Amino acid sequence: MLATQRATLVRPVMLEGRHARLEPLGIAHARDLLAAASGPRETYAFTTVPADEPSMARYIEAALRDQEAGRALPFATRARATGRVVGTTRFGNIEFWAWPPDNPNQRGEGRPDVAEIGWTWLAADSQRTPINTEAKLLMLAHAFETWRVHRVSLMTDARNERSRRAILRLGARFDGVLRAARPASDGGIRDTAAFSILEDEWPAVKTQLQSRLDQ
Repeated sequence: MLATQRATLVRPVMLEGRHARLEPLGIAHARDLLAAASGPRETYAFTTVPADEPSMARYIEAALRDQEAGRALPFATRARATGRVVGTTRFGNIEFWAWPPDNPNQRGEGRPDVAEIGWTWLAADSQRTPINTEAKLLMLAHAFETWRVHRVSLMTDARNERSRRAILRLGARFDGVLRAARPASDGGIRDTAAFSILEDEWPAVKTQLQSRLDQ
């Protein structure tokens, strides 16, 4: 049943706005992503960003295996102004909860209950541009309006102050720090700063993000 549900709505999709186009990630994006990652890398200290062709291929293949298992939906991020692939992002930790029959909270029809947005990185010259803001808006709209999830989580290394500030600017709320939550990009064990947006908070967050893009 779950496999059928996941094949229904959690499937590759193109999300497009004025500044960014999120297209289903594929191995064909490897060379473009490697080019995007080849510039200044100072902001990648707490993020896994492959630096050579074999590691980029393994990175994409791992994301696609999670997609096949129904746990993730990865994207390549393309700048509409230039047509260049400038990074990647994904939905991950997609969950389908088991509900009692006729429970009003169940989403059904192949819709997941919660998802995480993350695994995001951009080329240095695309950071702090409307591309990332619009990419998050597109993904949040898909999660809350197409999937109708109860919650979207956003996680980052607790040491990554830059990322934490950026998540707060999106309108997410800080939930706390999960100690020793997952492997860190530098080979250690990561404390994770956890943030979330709930479905009843989405309308206000959407208005705020749209306003930022219109400025």
